[in-house]
Amino acid sequence: MAAGYAELLRTRYAVRLLAGTLVGRLPNATAALAVVLFVRAEGGGYALAGALTAVYGVCTAIGQPLLGRAVDVYGQPRVMLPAAVLSALGMALLAVVGLEVLWLSYAAMVIAGVFTPPLEGGLRALWPGVLRRADQVHAAYALDAVAQEVMFAVGPLLVTLCVAVWSEGAALLVINAVGVLGALSVVVSEPSRRWRSAPREAHWLGALRSAGMLVLIGAFLFVGLALGSIAVAAVAYADEHGGGMVSSWLLSALGVGALAGGIVYGARQWPGRPEGRLRLLVALLALGYLPLALAPGVVGMTALTGVAGVFLAPALACAFVVVDRHAPKGTVTEAFSWLVTTFGVGSAVGASVAGPAVEAGGAAAGFAVAGAGGLAALLVLLSTKRFLGEPERRTADAAPAENDRNGAAEPGFRAGRQA
Repeated sequence: MAAGYAELLRTRYAVRLLAGTLVGRLPNATAALAVVLFVRAEGGGYALAGALTAVYGVCTAIGQPLLGRAVDVYGQPRVMLPAAVLSALGMALLAVVGLEVLWLSYAAMVIAGVFTPPLEGGLRALWPGVLRRADQVHAAYALDAVAQEVMFAVGPLLVTLCVAVWSEGAALLVINAVGVLGALSVVVSEPSRRWRSAPREAHWLGALRSAGMLVLIGAFLFVGLALGSIAVAAVAYADEHGGGMVSSWLLSALGVGALAGGIVYGARQWPGRPEGRLRLLVALLALGYLPLALAPGVVGMTALTGVAGVFLAPALACAFVVVDRHAPKGTVTEAFSWLVTTFGVGSAVGASVAGPAVEAGGAAAGFAVAGAGGLAALLVLLSTKRFLGEPERRTADAAPAENDRNGAAEPGFRAGRQA
């Protein structure tokens, strides 16, 4: 696998596209923490912080599939760069107006969320044209998993660093400005400018006409809920244990755990049907979330959050394999964007539920929401096994579908989170 990574990194545009996408997604990856810290600094409570984060998440959920479908129709540069700029302006509006005029604060979250560019789905659409071979595309997802979790481990620390050096408002401005530069790096590249989606059947449901996609959305709604609640609960836990960088350590430990899980998962190829493996991985993920409600001391809690993250990368990686198998042809960007959307909605719900839970029962109650989310995701997958069965297979002489790369054995993929 290491040799495969090295080969990919030597491929023209691979490093640029991967790095640009990761940097471009940094604002979305850190939004929950950055907004909560900003609201608290402005004198707002956890309920308001959770509500604003929820609005952002819901609007991201609405915007991602719509922008993804627009990318499939109009191409990447004409959609993604304007969206990235508008999203950054939304966060800048929040930093400027603060909480003095609440309707403007909510409007800022709407703008920032709706126009979050679908960079993750766009990258997956670009890999086949850049790498050509199906086995290389699969290896690219594994490399993405490793790089993605580095971002999620470092992102919270960058937010905290900006807060320490400048302020919570400055953190919002800096992180989003950097995100625009990342998106710009992607959309001006040759692969992004020349990419065009495969022909698609005209249908108002788009990727959602697949029953398998609907099952994934239902399950990962609750995984997103768990992650959204952890972001709010981590800040509350820090307040209970001396403040400072405690919340960033917890969220970074979650990312490091997912990084470790992604590396191990990507180190080998996995036989068998990914649908069955997904159920096992989500079960292990749920088991990792449950102990968080114990809320022990800082060292023990950091260790628990690290363990809780271990199966996140493999579960999400496997979910993207299932998306590849079940999404209709010609919906590549939209299909992956729907999974991002699911995380947005789930994270928003998790933040909105965790806020009141924290105010009623402290950080432990907020972490209990995460455990409940993991169990709910598992129940969805177990109760819908017949809908997430074997997809229709291509004939031996058929050309590979744009977003169905089952010709190669599956290694560990990436860990995409909204989350």
